Amino acid sequence: MAALKIQIAGLTLKNPVMAASGTFGYGFEYADLMDISCLGGMVVKGTTLEAREGNPYPRMAETPQGMLNAVGLQNRGVDYFIREIYPQLRKTDTNILVNVSGASVESYVACAEKIAPLEDIPAIELNISCPNVKQGGMAFGVSCQGAAEVVRAVRRAYPKTLIVKLSPNVTDVAEIARAVEGEGADAVSLINTLLGMAIDAETRRPVLSTVTGGLSGPCVKPVALRMVWQVSRAVQIPVIGMGGIAGWKDAVEFMLAGASAVQIGTCNFVDPTVGLKVITGLNDYCDRHGFASAGELTGALTGFKNS
Repeated sequence: MAALKIQIAGLTLKNPVMAASGTFGYGFEYADLMDISCLGGMVVKGTTLEAREGNPYPRMAETPQGMLNAVGLQNRGVDYFIREIYPQLRKTDTNILVNVSGASVESYVACAEKIAPLEDIPAIELNISCPNVKQGGMAFGVSCQGAAEVVRAVRRAYPKTLIVKLSPNVTDVAEIARAVEGEGADAVSLINTLLGMAIDAETRRPVLSTVTGGLSGPCVKPVALRMVWQVSRAVQIPVIGMGGIAGWKDAVEFMLAGASAVQIGTCNFVDPTVGLKVITGLNDYCDRHGFASAGELTGALTGFKNS
């Protein structure tokens, strides 16, 4: 049996499989369906300094091989998380990460500062890539200057493992990755959703109240895989891959492309036990192909010119 434990900066994962933010709630929603402690980690839903109502309905739409969402980071704020959610999560036998977002550099920093003292939250995922909010979010993640500014400020305030979630809605994702690495990011995760839209031909109206939203699911996998490969070759810090992972084979492909770990998002809605199946599949793959550990898969892609 292969060793599945991996290390991402100061974060030790029992296996490389994590649940992605926004698709797993706080984990409670899945507790009757699976043992969440089997996962390497779980990223709880997007958390902001102040409570957010999110966008008006309708804000979700099914698309071929995927879905659009424009939820808009609905949450009750970091103080509510600390007071009501954290006490229920802190004894969970897996890594609990908080996805931190904001409307300004100051709000990112203030939110991270409040989470830092929580001893059972070993890391945050800094969301500079959400396409569904009018202020902040993706606005910081689409330029090197904006990404560097917010990461620099949060790095000064947050002493634990800092993972930065990158946007695919850019010209050169590797350039953005290098910028956040330069400002102290311990790892990067990608991709967040692609910007898309859906139209109701009968009513001649947009399906989403916000017109555009974030596209996720199997349809985005080829884009995500390409970006993970590009970023892994551009930075020295670990890469966490996500985007359309629906089974163990997808996870293996992301790791071969350079990911040290993976996050599963949209497929949790289809099969709540998919994470457990991916863990089993990863182990079987390593055994069949002679890998002593899951970590040996990272960047093991062959058959291309390294130029």
